[in-house]
Amino acid sequence: MTATAPEVETNYDEVTVDNIRNIAIIAHVDHGKTTLVDKLLEAAKENIDNEDGGDRAMDSMDLERERGITIMSKVTSMAWNGVKLNIVDTPGHADFGGEVERVMSMVDGVCLLVDATEGPMAQTKFVLMKALARGIKPLVVINKVDRDTSRVDEVEGEVFDLMCNLGATDEQLDYTTVYASGRNGWATLSHPDGPRENMNDLLDTIVKTVPKPSVLDRPSFSMVVTMIEGDSFLGRICTGRVSSGVVKVGDTVQSLSADGQKVDTGRITKILARKGTGKVQLNSAKAGDIVQVAGLQKATVAHTICSPDVEEPLPSVAIDPPTLAMTFCPNDSPLAGKDKLSTKLTSQMIGERLRAEAENNIAIRVAPSEERSEAYDVMGRGELQLGILVENMRREGFELGVCPPQVLYKTGPKGEKLEPIEDVVVEVDDEFSGAVINKLSERKAVMTDMRPAAESGRTRITLECPTRGLLGYRSIFFTDTRGTGIMTRAFKAYEPYKGDLENIRKGVLVSMKTGVATSYSLGKLQPRGEMFINPGVEVYPGMIIGEHSRDNDLEVNPIEAKQLTNMRAAGADEKIQLTPPRDFTLEEMIPYLQPDEMAEVTPSTIRMRKQILDPNLRKRKK
Repeated sequence: MTATAPEVETNYDEVTVDNIRNIAIIAHVDHGKTTLVDKLLEAAKENIDNEDGGDRAMDSMDLERERGITIMSKVTSMAWNGVKLNIVDTPGHADFGGEVERVMSMVDGVCLLVDATEGPMAQTKFVLMKALARGIKPLVVINKVDRDTSRVDEVEGEVFDLMCNLGATDEQLDYTTVYASGRNGWATLSHPDGPRENMNDLLDTIVKTVPKPSVLDRPSFSMVVTMIEGDSFLGRICTGRVSSGVVKVGDTVQSLSADGQKVDTGRITKILARKGTGKVQLNSAKAGDIVQVAGLQKATVAHTICSPDVEEPLPSVAIDPPTLAMTFCPNDSPLAGKDKLSTKLTSQMIGERLRAEAENNIAIRVAPSEERSEAYDVMGRGELQLGILVENMRREGFELGVCPPQVLYKTGPKGEKLEPIEDVVVEVDDEFSGAVINKLSERKAVMTDMRPAAESGRTRITLECPTRGLLGYRSIFFTDTRGTGIMTRAFKAYEPYKGDLENIRKGVLVSMKTGVATSYSLGKLQPRGEMFINPGVEVYPGMIIGEHSRDNDLEVNPIEAKQLTNMRAAGADEKIQLTPPRDFTLEEMIPYLQPDEMAEVTPSTIRMRKQILDPNLRKRKK
């Protein structure tokens, strides 16, 4: 629900196109992007109402706060020396690239945030490529320059080389560099002898280098929708940049689809603008400004909201195609419906939720499954993006089954099979580099670069790997590097099929009985492999309870209890010592699954199981 907005702010209501600067902050996941935005708000004396007391006022979703990443793009505004700055915080992970792509249509400049130690990462290349392709001249901010491990000169060279490799023009290469420490709240134009007092240099540079918005020279109002959100009182709220004309509260408008079809008509009931982390109401909005409007109930992302006399829709940004697909279906296990927190179980409810997600997130596509009845194929960028969707659904009370991700192949111009390839950058301790290269080579990865990292004793390795080879590898990577490795990845292109992968995962232990797992039985099964469950967990035939030590699947009985007799034992019974089970997060579980397996997701529990529970039917299927 949207908080009540204060009365009309005169300076925001009367802003003109000459006094507006629209800029997006783009960066790799952990480069301190949201901290920097919060410090800019503080410098502009905007209130930050962060209830958690942290420094991530822009990240409002629970999952964003828990994981420390940006998932959904957000807009905020501030006034600086008479100029209104609209700042868009974009996700840094390539899986959420759809957010980055649609935001680029709203801004006229980008602030490329790079870590002074790590330098450009794989995903830095992804977001920068999108900005350069739209002809935007970047403003480079090298963050965390006050760290002992910073290597500012080398990073500046890496950023320049990256832009050259991405085809930047001479004008784009003539960019300004600002040196900053977001956590300490200062930015300077010179390093290392520049003043370290406040963020004024960065704010002044944004005003100076980012051009004013380019608008259409016509009086009729038009705006492309880039984001939508729901409000219990106002209904659907559409966010976008006004491309032409002026819109006032009470004006009659229409919504046009990308092909020019009229979707909806209505009256503007509210015009809102972001200020800091709050909202202000406006009487009108003019060309060049980023605002939110309410009054239309069918307008969605990529639609054009415009005056009734406008007949042609505005062009919308092209979006990269999905690379993975997962099947969502109703839960049909013996434990279906037994979770007390489950409120949404039917195929119809699941379908409505997925269609609503696809309406707001243009990087996701949904279609009825051709292989399973009452199921839906959900296509997206990566397992993290789809895993976040599943996690949000389970928190909303959904109970469902999720099949493992499958790579989406293409057919080339000569009929050849093409598959998605990703750029992968890993940074590991020297002693682990051999294990990482060996494991990725088994997954058809090709190493393109290997060099010492900024931190002594570590190595940075750059590879190109098929997307299917990276499924399930993240947990193996962290195990091989003892949790000290860093891995980033970004979609590169579709290339010819690299060949079949060898068996990169062992078999599993599958329950053959219904009941409650016992310590006695799990103790006997420990030599067979690694357990995924604790004693006392309810199991059923077809449920996966562990990983087999060999390549084949094994049917086991996890509910066997010790037979009690009145015979006196010669010695004391051995105490059962169970190794703690392997704990999976949802993002780890989904890519771990094999094609004949699936995840059973409820608000309280996630389990692994075979898609076909009956062992006899499974054998016939093979």
